[in-house]
Parts: sequence; C-alpha cells; structure tokens
Amino acid sequence: MGNYRFILSGGGTGGHIYPAIAIANELKKRYPDAAFLFVGAKDRMEMEKVPLAGYKIEGLWISGLQRKLTFKNMLFPIKLISSLIKARSIVSRFQPDVVIGTGGFASGPLLKIASGRGIPCVLQEQNSYAGMTNKLLKNKVAKICVAYDGMQEFFPADKIIKTGNPVREDLMKGEDNRQEALRFFELNENQKTLLVLGGSLGARRVNQLIEKKLAFFSSHNIQLIWQCGKGYYQTYKKHHGSSVKVHAFLNQMEFAYAAADIIISRAGAGSVSELCIVGKPVLFIPSPNVAEDHQTKNANALVSKNAALMVREPDLETNFESIFTSLLQDENLQQLLGKNMKTLAMPKATEHIVDAIAVLLKEIK
Repeated sequence: MGNYRFILSGGGTGGHIYPAIAIANELKKRYPDAAFLFVGAKDRMEMEKVPLAGYKIEGLWISGLQRKLTFKNMLFPIKLISSLIKARSIVSRFQPDVVIGTGGFASGPLLKIASGRGIPCVLQEQNSYAGMTNKLLKNKVAKICVAYDGMQEFFPADKIIKTGNPVREDLMKGEDNRQEALRFFELNENQKTLLVLGGSLGARRVNQLIEKKLAFFSSHNIQLIWQCGKGYYQTYKKHHGSSVKVHAFLNQMEFAYAAADIIISRAGAGSVSELCIVGKPVLFIPSPNVAEDHQTKNANALVSKNAALMVREPDLETNFESIFTSLLQDENLQQLLGKNMKTLAMPKATEHIVDAIAVLLKEIK
C-alpha cells in the first residue's frame, strides 16, 4: 500500500526548505501514489520555492522572536495562537500518516498539533547546534535525524539517527568535468580557480573581503568564480571580466564545484554537507549573525577533524592573506583537506531519512 499522506514543514531559509523538498522527492520515488502537503511561514521564501518544485504549500502567520523588544515580538503570541488554530485545521483536513519537520518557525505549531494527536513525527536537524524549534519539539517526536555527532546534548539519545543532510542530486554529476566546467565559465585551465560562496542571499562581509583582495588574487595568478548573492550583484558586477566571473546565483553548482581548486564559503549546514561530498580544500568564513553562532560550530566540527580551515570575520584583516597563501602554496595540505572532507560525506542522507520514515509507516499500517 503506497497511498500514504505526508506533511512536510520547514522554512525561512534555503537550509530548511531544500532538505524538505529532497525528502519529499525521495518519498515520492518510493511511494508514487502518496499525497504531499508542505506547510511554511507566510511571506517567506518557501512560498515561492516549494511550488516551483511541484508541491502544494499552505502558509502560517508565524515568525521568530527578535533578539530585542520590537513590535514584531509583541505580535508573537497572536501569531502563535493563529498558527496553532490553522495547523489544527490543516492536520484535521489532510489527515497525514507522518509529519516531517526540517526546522524553522512554521514547523513548530504544525508538529505540536500533529504529535498531540498521536501522528508519528520526524525531525531533521541540519546543524551541529540544534535550532530552537527542534529543541522545543524533541520530546514530542518519534525520530530525530541529525548530521553531526554529539547531538545527545540537545536530543534524547534513543531518538537520534545519524543520517547526514540531504543534498542536491545534481552534485553527483559534475565531479570529474573540470575542463567542461572551465569552458562553461570561460576560464583558463592553466590557472588555479577560487570559488567564493556566500549562500543564496550573499554575504556582505565576504563580498567586501573579496573585492578588497582582487589585486592579491591576481598577483597569485588566481581566477575567480564569485557568487555574490542577488542583493549584492549590482554592486559587484563591475568586476566581471576574463579572470573574475561575478554571479548573483550559480544555477549549475556541479560545474562551479568541478571548476574549483579552492573554495571560500560560509558554513551553513547545507553548504557544509555539499562541500563534504565535493571533497575540495575549503576555507570557511562563518557568519556570526546567526542563532547561537551555529555556523562557527558547524565549521569547527570539520576543522577539528583536519578537514577544513577557518577564519572568523574579526580576524579577516590580520589573518586572511597568510592563511590563504599557506593553503595555496601547500599542495599536500590541499589534498589532505579534500581527502578528510570526503570521509565526512554522507551522500545517501536523504535515503536514510526516508528509511527511518518507512519504519514508522510499517508500525502504523
């Protein structure tokens, strides 16, 4: 019997949305007759991205608590009550067999209602430091799929399954296509290529650094693929030329990774998981502007295993050039970091998450 019904909830950022879509796609492969519904936060990017992936989505009027006293915080109790009422209505109407939460504020009300009705729920936590919503739901769910060791600090040990984070399927394609990738970006195959990733929205401090260091990169005969983000493209597109390729987005990520010799990246959970599969030397510049400084913790998990390097934002002025130069000039270090990175990869994460869901389905049918 494959006519199961699944609700997937999560959003606010690509790091919560794309894993949910990957899980839905794998469930659809296994259960072609299944019905799917996504639940997100109104006015957030999931309301656009999920329909593009071919799934129906409903939005809750919910947002997170701000760190200081604001009008939005005063609205929070009203939004929460409104979201719980709508979540109750959605669960009653859709009658899901299993509910999957991938983090973000919208998943809180939905999983609270579903678990309260005895519907099996699964959490997927992408980061090495658990998000607030997932921590609040930990005792109400059946299973918690994680990507890092040591997560019993946040969750009951008997519920944890280490699966890794879902990544895009197209990543597996371009690994050995360096020459094709360089042709795609119109780059020189006799130069080292640096790939700069600031996340889908871009990273202000990383972009400022790259602009300031363009002459430094040029002096080392380095060419760049620079993904600066939609909000920054107008500022930095003037640098686009024969050896610096400036992009708002990189739609062909498999080519970007294949072309790269060295990568500079933020340390969001999705990026870290992808980079482990790619297995190239990475210098992380974690964003300090995230909850519980979780990007620094994500990066540290790799640095501690000698699989990556890291420079924190406050140290960029003093340390960046020396760390980058030592990496550039040490081929053995580049190979070691890439090799160690690959050992941490979990390319079958999506399948393992769906395996855990399949076990729950067997128990209820």
